[in-house]
Amino acid sequence: MTKAAEIEMALVSKIYGKTTAVDAISLRIPAGSYCCLLGPSGCGKSSTLRMIAGHESVSIGDIRLGNNVVTDLPPARRGTAMMFQSYALFPHLDLVDNVAFSLKMAGVDRDTRRARALDMLRLMQMEAYADRRPAQLSGGQQQRVALARALITDPEALLLDEPLSALDPFLKIRMRAELKKLQKQLGITFVHVTHSQEEAMALADLVVVMNDGRIEQAASPRDVFERPASGFVARFMGDHNVIAGKAVSASNGLVTFEVPGGGTFTASGDPVPVGAVVDAAIRTDHVRIGDSKVRGLGFTGLVTNLEYRGATIKLTIEGAGIAEFTAIITDRAFYATPVAVGDAVPLHWDAGDAIVLGTLNS
Repeated sequence: MTKAAEIEMALVSKIYGKTTAVDAISLRIPAGSYCCLLGPSGCGKSSTLRMIAGHESVSIGDIRLGNNVVTDLPPARRGTAMMFQSYALFPHLDLVDNVAFSLKMAGVDRDTRRARALDMLRLMQMEAYADRRPAQLSGGQQQRVALARALITDPEALLLDEPLSALDPFLKIRMRAELKKLQKQLGITFVHVTHSQEEAMALADLVVVMNDGRIEQAASPRDVFERPASGFVARFMGDHNVIAGKAVSASNGLVTFEVPGGGTFTASGDPVPVGAVVDAAIRTDHVRIGDSKVRGLGFTGLVTNLEYRGATIKLTIEGAGIAEFTAIITDRAFYATPVAVGDAVPLHWDAGDAIVLGTLNS
């Protein structure tokens, strides 16, 4: 199983009555990559996955898999396989017959399909459980069986709808490592729906952040984290403070803006008109305690909350017209100059750590 297909969506929409679930999205997923569709509930990511699979019709636009336009093809003729969130294993069948079921529907003889099913169970390290029923397995073992059943059709792309959501936190971490290893081993295209930022960052070559039926950003995990395309992406991915204000000047790659509460800040970005609305992002782990030597690269605020996290301390600060600002400080730096709730604390960051969202080319 070494074949893989590029997936391309061209101005694809999904409309239910008066509701637009997916709104004219265009996306190219490279062959052999691991793509995660990421976003909050109701953003359109599952509808997008189901349209790729053929389980939802496309209202407008086209979907191409490899060299074939598959927009109107049924799921069985697309070259894709889908693993559902519920796993949907048959409780009355043993694992071999569960995995072999699609081959049985295709008319493959019993000996051949069972031999291929055993091969798939061996790939998933589940051969020893071949004669068991799904109810006799753990959640992680059931997931492996569901994967084997999806992969037995030799697809060009595997589509996964929140496959880790039913697992406990420790098993999730182990299973996502196995998913990544499996994708690299098989070399086929994986498209994985999740609402977990951590999951997407750990797994994906391509992260597609969706909001309200549209794609906010499609890029590598590092680009999404380091250069969020919008305030929504920065807030949803977490680990960023987003400050909103109006530009008062722009020159030499820097934009100065004022927030409604009166604070003035500077961020790196392409020129914007005076008066334009500006969203700037500052990494929470790049904020430090202490006075800034440069105006606009810090402020003094009141500590409203402290959270001990072991290696780090999370500070929540209010000030300079910002209702909630977060700083993640190493435990060593924090305990060198400890502060308490209610203390006034000066904060600062470097010029390159504040960026105007949506203006800089990555």
